[in-house]
Amino acid sequence: MKDQQISDLFQQCLHTATDNEKVILHQLLLGFKEKIKEEGSYIGRLLRMKRILTETECEISIPVSELVHNSLQIVHGGITATILDSSMGSIANAVCPPSSSAVTSNLNIHYIAPGKGDFLNAKAKLLHKGSKTLIVEGEVEIIDSNTDTVKKIAHATGTFFILHPPTENKS
Repeated sequence: MKDQQISDLFQQCLHTATDNEKVILHQLLLGFKEKIKEEGSYIGRLLRMKRILTETECEISIPVSELVHNSLQIVHGGITATILDSSMGSIANAVCPPSSSAVTSNLNIHYIAPGKGDFLNAKAKLLHKGSKTLIVEGEVEIIDSNTDTVKKIAHATGTFFILHPPTENKS
């Protein structure tokens, strides 16, 4: 893709966007700029994920904006699933044997309440560590800064498959 095509598209979007859409565009561009400079995933940077990882838990927080809303103006269930999978996968990978990694093989989410507030906070903890799989539990809470209320909106369990490095064949 040519730079001029990108510039033209950006200018078209900028000239037709509402003020709210410009806020979202700004958020997306900041996330993209961060991804270029730092490690991490594009989705993590675009959603402005803040991660705290300990030996036993992972917590991920994102700000709620129109970027993560569905057409009902509540947090999109896919966003809730994304931060659950990210927090649960982070702890799964943290407890893997050296040179191994974990991938999601099953994610079961129970949506409990609509996401209306200012911040989403996902917490995950390890329930079981086997030689081939890990079982992780997670939950998402929404925080309303105006009323200082915290409400659980989703609960999940997940199975993560451990990918071991290939062994060398010495025959």
